Amino acid sequence: MITPGYCQTMARYNAWQNQSIFTAANALTDTAREQDRGVFFGSIRRTLSHLMWGDLMWMSRFEGGEGPRGGIAASPDRFDWTTLMAERPKLDARIAGWAWMVTPEELAGELSWYSGALGRDLTKPYALCVMHVFNHQTHHRGQVHAMLTAAGARPDDTDLPFMPDEIAEWR
Repeated sequence: MITPGYCQTMARYNAWQNQSIFTAANALTDTAREQDRGVFFGSIRRTLSHLMWGDLMWMSRFEGGEGPRGGIAASPDRFDWTTLMAERPKLDARIAGWAWMVTPEELAGELSWYSGALGRDLTKPYALCVMHVFNHQTHHRGQVHAMLTAAGARPDDTDLPFMPDEIAEWR
């Protein structure tokens, strides 16, 4: 269904887009980042907090590392702006590291976990879960991109074919 190469490309895309979104958002005031803009999680910061929480949760399932504290309901308020700015680059490096280690055999297998959102154990195709993570990232970053644009910020283009060949490390 998908390959390690797909995971590596999407991990690069994730890092590229997060650098753009966070650079643009960091140029705004705290008030502008916290303003309710009518999306599901309300504000730029709250949406990015949920996204980081979700990425941490899925990475803990994929690689067995530590996941985030709290449930999905608390995810929009889990991370303040200072923490997001400090920890997002580390998480993107963790995602990239995983993408370079995942094997075709893992991707062809299944993933089992306890879903706090559903309150039960689940088993799904591993590749489906991986595709969900990258789709979830793109979905919420699209919301943030629209909010940033409405706030007068100018994040980079989001088209995958225009991704630079090399993605510089954060900071």
